[in-house]
Amino acid sequence: MSAIIKKIEALRDQLNQHNYRYYVLDDPEISDSAYDKLLRELQTLEAEHPELVTPDSPTQRVGATPLDSFNSVKHEMPMLSLANAFSDEEFTDFNKRIVDMLHKEGTLEDENIKYAAEPKLDGLAISLLYENGILVRGATRGDGTTGEDVTLNIRTIDAIPLKLLGNNFPQRLEVRGEVIMTKDGFNALNEKQRSNNEKLFANPRNAAAGSLRQLDPKITATRPLSFFCYGIGIISEEIKLPATHSKVMLLLKSWGLRINPESKVVTGVDGANQYYEQLQKKRESLQYEIDGIVYKVDNLNYQEQLGFVARAPRWAIARKFPAHEEMTKVLSIDIQVGRTGALTPVARLEPVFVGGVTVSNATLHNQDEIERLDIRVGDTVVIRRAGDVIPQIVNVVLSKRTGKPRKFKMPTHCPVCGSVAMRNENEAVTYCSGGLFCEAQNKQAIIHFASRKAMNIDGLGDKLIELLVDQGLIKRSPDLYALTHEQLASLERMGDKSASNLLKALEDSKTTTLDRFIYSLGIHDVGETTAKTLADHFHSLQKLEQATVDELLAIHDIGPVVADNIVTFFSQQHNREVIDDLLKTGIHWPEDTVVSDVEQTLAGKTFVITGTLSDMSRDDAKRELQARGAKVTGSVSRKTDYVIAGENPGSKVTKAEDLGVEILSESQFKAIL
Repeated sequence: MSAIIKKIEALRDQLNQHNYRYYVLDDPEISDSAYDKLLRELQTLEAEHPELVTPDSPTQRVGATPLDSFNSVKHEMPMLSLANAFSDEEFTDFNKRIVDMLHKEGTLEDENIKYAAEPKLDGLAISLLYENGILVRGATRGDGTTGEDVTLNIRTIDAIPLKLLGNNFPQRLEVRGEVIMTKDGFNALNEKQRSNNEKLFANPRNAAAGSLRQLDPKITATRPLSFFCYGIGIISEEIKLPATHSKVMLLLKSWGLRINPESKVVTGVDGANQYYEQLQKKRESLQYEIDGIVYKVDNLNYQEQLGFVARAPRWAIARKFPAHEEMTKVLSIDIQVGRTGALTPVARLEPVFVGGVTVSNATLHNQDEIERLDIRVGDTVVIRRAGDVIPQIVNVVLSKRTGKPRKFKMPTHCPVCGSVAMRNENEAVTYCSGGLFCEAQNKQAIIHFASRKAMNIDGLGDKLIELLVDQGLIKRSPDLYALTHEQLASLERMGDKSASNLLKALEDSKTTTLDRFIYSLGIHDVGETTAKTLADHFHSLQKLEQATVDELLAIHDIGPVVADNIVTFFSQQHNREVIDDLLKTGIHWPEDTVVSDVEQTLAGKTFVITGTLSDMSRDDAKRELQARGAKVTGSVSRKTDYVIAGENPGSKVTKAEDLGVEILSESQFKAIL
């Protein structure tokens, strides 16, 4: 038996090495047929000795039982998005911000910042978790905080190693990258779809996303998916990482992970612009779709000092390529009414294929935009997918205009409810004055209220809300909590069990948080981040309701427009009535333990929190510190006064030791409080 075991292990090692040479080095040593012969030999031995089969064997990429649905995965470290630059000037401004911030930190060694540059792949962001070198989980990015567990499907992609090479990798390693479909693979897949009379995919990105989200991994295995990694997430600390992102990428490559061969380290704005021009020329000849370039500050210490804004790192930016453009005709201009009551003109277009998708609609934003472009029904226009994503009308081809088409004017009344349409002075947007009486606003307001980031009412989707409104069962969000089992069970496709589940979800949603409740109200320009800022500042809905514009402007990140929107919202009687009715249903949240009159014992001190605290969350610890006047940042620098270290604290403790910053245990932190 020992000879069989050695033979199986030798075959696995050979196949893993050949995969590495083929996918990572792009330098295969053997032919495809020779590789297949080795794989068949291993399959035969494992079939004869099934007790020797291991999850990381090259034979175990296909064959799992289909799933009923995907499980959710909460990312231990959020998968953030990137800020965009659409011009040389915007990238220059980004570079200047980097230089200025590092100057303030006192750590800038050279104003010619080195950037790790790589193609911005048009695929699906993925997190791969390896434990002891074995792939144990694959998850989609999702909303950045929570994704879907697609491990079984990830395992079918040959370019993703099931086992890392070597033995110097960390015990726990999260690799982040992009699952893509090559242009040739996409064309072949669509040809197959066409021959089977099945729906064609619009572009390689949609094809990759759809393939990775198949509930049957055997279907995913037939799709031509590939993978490039672009960085790491969580990592245990048995090894010391290199000082730069580019060297970290080479380390990942040595472990068998595929990095993009077009990646390069460039210096300063000039080097970044040269790389941009070179890659733009190569764009069409690449095997895969790209929509720009990602630039990351290469120095990891600089990255840590620069930190993050709400949803993106300050040290990285996506420099987008110019969008593809095509000409088409405006068939009509319709008005859509949004959940806030905004009347938005939308151009209905003669369908045209732009940047990989068929475009038949383009928003015209407002009356000012229509007048600026002088768009009229029947005009021929140039359509562009801004950032290769959003359809946008660039200009009218006046030479193709025939006759004297009339200019478009915004309606004087809402097309949904007939209420007077209003446009405030110094505002571009026209609003329906119908408020809660307007069906369009009503449905969308309830949809927003029930959404995952708001009240998170599981099972209450858009279509069900529309059905409930259409059948007169609800008119406003408080009506949701008056629904009965009999009413719900009688609806199409509901039944007793679904009705019971929804009623439980409604009951569960009554226990929420202040920031979620604020966000659920749908106040103009108050997103989840702003809602959190307001909750952290006021700690009370009543105090927020009574806040003045000046009080709101004193809060960091709250500008005059948002402040006016908040005050206007709470000054309207019908809005306060809705809030009162919601609270009467039993909606509540924990009382905030932070109070505004706490003595400012830590004013002027800067803290960094790292690791896991046993008796409170890091958010709670942050609130406690801020209530006492302290500043809490995400990275350690010479300006840091204290680092609070919980369990598994990470590299910030090492950085603090290097800089001589005092490190506090959790018990010492509690003593300060």
